[in-house]
Amino acid sequence: MIKKVNILLILSVFSYSALTAQNADIIQYINTYKFLAIQEMQRTGVPASIKLAQGILETQAGVSDLVKRSNNHFGIKCKSGWNGSKVYHDDDERGECFRAYASAEDSYRDHSDFLKRSPRYAFLFQLDPEDYQDWAKGLKKAGYATNPKYTQQLVKFIETYDLQLYTLIALGKRKMGDEQPMYAVNNNAIPVISTAAEGSGSAEPETSVRALRLRYPEEAFRINDTRVIVAVAGTPLLSIAEQFGVKYRHLLEFNELSEADDIVRKDQLIFLQRKRRQGSNPFHLVTKGETLYDIAQEEAIRLDNLLAYNQLRGTETPVAGQKLYLQKDAAEREAANVENNIARTEIAKVQEVAPVFNVPAPALVKHVVQNKETLFGIARKYGVEVDQVRSWNRLPNDAIRGGQELLIYKN
Repeated sequence: MIKKVNILLILSVFSYSALTAQNADIIQYINTYKFLAIQEMQRTGVPASIKLAQGILETQAGVSDLVKRSNNHFGIKCKSGWNGSKVYHDDDERGECFRAYASAEDSYRDHSDFLKRSPRYAFLFQLDPEDYQDWAKGLKKAGYATNPKYTQQLVKFIETYDLQLYTLIALGKRKMGDEQPMYAVNNNAIPVISTAAEGSGSAEPETSVRALRLRYPEEAFRINDTRVIVAVAGTPLLSIAEQFGVKYRHLLEFNELSEADDIVRKDQLIFLQRKRRQGSNPFHLVTKGETLYDIAQEEAIRLDNLLAYNQLRGTETPVAGQKLYLQKDAAEREAANVENNIARTEIAKVQEVAPVFNVPAPALVKHVVQNKETLFGIARKYGVEVDQVRSWNRLPNDAIRGGQELLIYKN
């Protein structure tokens, strides 16, 4: 009898650990993609609650093999007419073709367009966007998934993790400030309190330290794989250094503080290790009152890198709703998109006036720089001036690198 009880206890512990880790992944997924879901609802009308629930289910909360290989968050197969990148993955059949994307943002946009433009899903957009149950039933009815429990699974995710809040935010009926704290720390999920369960009475405003304690645990934990604690205002930094075995000067460096900062000035996160050069998320959407330093601490990214990725000075104040990049690749992609759009606008202007003066309109060519190529050699190849190539591509000097794409306007 004792052995049986012990076995049941062990199984319970394993089940609890697995469930906790799964909850942590789900919470991390919601925190990462909730802004994308809101933006896409405002753009196309696909409810944010449905989009997040589908993303969680289709990607196993961001950890499935398919999403890691393809950034495909919604299990959309290639279908006819898909000319983009592809990967092959076992699903209903072996080696099925799935769409692949350069980023999660591309996947979120394509999912919205896929539903919006397909006649089989047209009836969904006649439904009340707040009625997530009808939307979940409609997706199953239209044949989005073969899983017989697809509807119930979507509804369960929405109700368990209060995803309806993000639909209401997109509709302007709620604010992001109404969001209950949801954080995953060391594979432990901080419990989620549903807004549906909130009382009608007004509570007293919480102190900042209590607000931080709701978001984070009392003991040391990790953000972006960096060890950190919540420190109360007035705590000597030297005592924190001694308590956690960190050199005082290192503690100042890790948190980008000066010698004058001998005590914690406000309730805040204090890192016990050097922060990462890049965030775990591609970007951060600024909320009201946040400073660049606050964002660097919250995302566990070095302030210098945050400034560099966004071409900011430390004295600047970010604006609520502003997108700040936390990863070099994401910042470079955005910069390239902006430059390409500017370049295309300029060439369009030239092409418009070219017929008036009876001259041929220039053609846009993308040149991929080869190893050992020079800017002079490339300009000569296309019969243009070096200054023009620099101007078209906003190059500060003649330095280029292998694999870099240059826009050339060739007559």
